[in-house]
Amino acid sequence: MKRDEVILVRGGGDLATGTIHRLWSAGLKVLVLEAEQPAAIRRQVSVSEAVYEGEAVVEGMRATLVQTLDEAVVIWCRGDVPVMVDPKGALIPQVRPAVVVDAILAKRNLGTTRDMAPLTIALGPGFTAGEDVDFVVETKRGHRLGRIIREGIAIPNTGVPGVIGGYSAERVVRAAREGIFHELRAIGDVVEPGDVIAEIEAFDGTRTPVTTCIGGILRGLLRDGYPVTMGFKVADVDPRREELENCFLISDKARCIAGSVLELVAEQLWK
Repeated sequence: MKRDEVILVRGGGDLATGTIHRLWSAGLKVLVLEAEQPAAIRRQVSVSEAVYEGEAVVEGMRATLVQTLDEAVVIWCRGDVPVMVDPKGALIPQVRPAVVVDAILAKRNLGTTRDMAPLTIALGPGFTAGEDVDFVVETKRGHRLGRIIREGIAIPNTGVPGVIGGYSAERVVRAAREGIFHELRAIGDVVEPGDVIAEIEAFDGTRTPVTTCIGGILRGLLRDGYPVTMGFKVADVDPRREELENCFLISDKARCIAGSVLELVAEQLWK
């Protein structure tokens, strides 16, 4: 497999999918590496769902789970995006990609190094441009969103979500206890403050309701049956009730970040 053929993206959540979609739309050959049990909230716009369902379609882009690189070649020939389960990136030396993009968004480096490819890019905090990777792209909402950092780090994680419709932390729903998550509502549902959208089943069999703090549209919801710990993010409410379509579209934030990644990739490929 030629090094100059593949753009490898680590992670397939909603922000990663924005980048994957932009690269795919530009006609580039993208390979996605994911974890065994992805925990995406905005599942309707995350190619990580292919790990569970076998495939996922986001805005016309089809991502398909494969087991081998030979299968990945078949998917590329079809014009689609292959997804492989490889959280540690063990396949990277075999793939020999032209570019590695760390889009895991773990707020820390889970093992990406500059020697993985001629160009390495990381999204968000946890990386130092010029040391861990070649470039870092800012992911925090605001004036600096999408900026390319050539030396130094992104804005440190504050733990406070960006403001949407006048709400910040209130729109994020977190688990109040450890257990197994069971959904009672669906992405796209309209909810009111205090609505029960799910339950968490403890190991003794008791169930704790998961409720919303604000009203709006249930934009994101954790996959049913997922094991959670206390404080784990399980849902996202968008207070803009008139924007139901947003549940099924790549976000403005993801598209902004994706544009910066494509800029760096184009610069590398045109050299």
